[in-house]
Parts: sequence; structure tokens; C-alpha cells
Amino acid sequence: MSGFRAFVTGGTANIGLAIARALAYEGASVGICGRDSKRLDSAIAALSAEGTAYGVTGDVTVPEQLERAVGEVADKLGGLDILIACAGGDIGGPWFPATTSEDWAATLHLNVIHSADATRAALPHLRRSTAGCVLFISSITGWRPGPTAHYAAAKAALIHLAASLAQELGPYGIRVNALSPGSVGDTDGWTEFARGNPEWFARFEREDFAMGRLVTVQQVADVACLVVSPRGAGINGANITVDAGQYRPHAYRFPTDV
Repeated sequence: MSGFRAFVTGGTANIGLAIARALAYEGASVGICGRDSKRLDSAIAALSAEGTAYGVTGDVTVPEQLERAVGEVADKLGGLDILIACAGGDIGGPWFPATTSEDWAATLHLNVIHSADATRAALPHLRRSTAGCVLFISSITGWRPGPTAHYAAAKAALIHLAASLAQELGPYGIRVNALSPGSVGDTDGWTEFARGNPEWFARFEREDFAMGRLVTVQQVADVACLVVSPRGAGINGANITVDAGQYRPHAYRFPTDV
């Protein structure tokens, strides 16, 4: 992917950082953004060991900051060929009665609206590329029902947004896809949880995965690189799953007395 220029939101840790590192390893120049300047600096140091990297401090849920970050990265890299919207998460209580309207709005903004805003900001640059591509990082919860309804609804919307934008932006030569990881074992959250709940985690791996193991960040990153690369040129409007054969979204936080 030498000569390609990519911008990754949520690129300072976990899946986002793994994708950014994989892109840099394959030869792409990579820009990332993040709210935490120390974490951003650490991520840029890791990326710079692989290739060209540039970081911008900014909050993806603030449209003005996100637009500025996209523009700054595009200026620094001389344009953009790839946008990967990876920033996401759930805000508020983990189960429906514990969530508020504000939690739903914030979760939708973080996952869906930020992805749309980033695409809109990157569009002028992607249209000038000969291989413009957008990838939204969704989740197994976006297509396979499970607990944490506000997060699941946001990730489902993200999958549909990718399919819709593939139709709208296709005439400009821009591909748009979604990638849906399952539970990723070596992210910060799952690593911490496994240490504190070893018996539950072992049973989860054994009973909920066809191959008896969770997917890794590197495995997710490898598929992401394929989708946005020239070898993935025939993939458009798709939702690609990377879940090691996971049967269902995890439910460890869901109360049994609902």
C-alpha cells in the first residue's frame, strides 16, 4: 500500500491503533486523532516505527474539531485515499432500563454521526483519489441481537450507513464498507476483564466460539487492510465479519433479574 494515505479515527489504542499500524507496515502514510495528547503521542511513536505517521488532537464528537483533524491530516499527507472510522463505544448503563435519552444520543453520535461527519469532511480529498475508500468499524452486536441495546442500535445503523453511502458515493469512485469484529480478546477491556474473571472468561471462550478462542486485534487489522487495499476493490456496500465464529454477542454484564 505504498503511496496510500489514510486517516483513522480512534487510532490511539486497541483496534484502531492495530489498524493504523498494519496500514503503516504495508507502506501507507497514516494520520490519527485523539482527545488524550499523551496517548496520541505514544501511538504516533509506535506508528512512526513502521512508517510515516501524523497525529492531531481532537474530539471526534465535536464536528468542528473532527473537520479540522481531517483537513490537517490531508494537508500533511498530501491528500487522502482511505478513511477508517473506528472511534466508538457505549455511553451510560449497560442495559436498557439504566440508560437515558442522553446516553442514547451520545452513543449514536460517537458511533454513527462521527462516522458520517468524518466521511463528509474527507469527501473532497477522497474524490481526488483514484482509489477512495471508507471503512466503518461496527460490531457483532450490529447484526446479531444482544444486550446493550443503544450500542447495538448504533452499530446496526453504522452497517446500514455503509451500504447506503456505497450507493451514493459509488459514482465518485469511492467504496464504503463496514467491518464487524466480535469480542476481541487482546483489547484493554477484555484483557482486564479476563484477569479479574478467569473462570467466566475461559467458559466464554470455550462455549461461545467455534474455534474456542476470541479474535485478536491483529486479525481484525489484517482484514481491514485487505478491504481498503486495491486487492479489495470488488468489495463495496458490504459488512465483513471478523469474529472467529462467535455465536452471539457477550452478555456478561446483562442482569439476570430483568
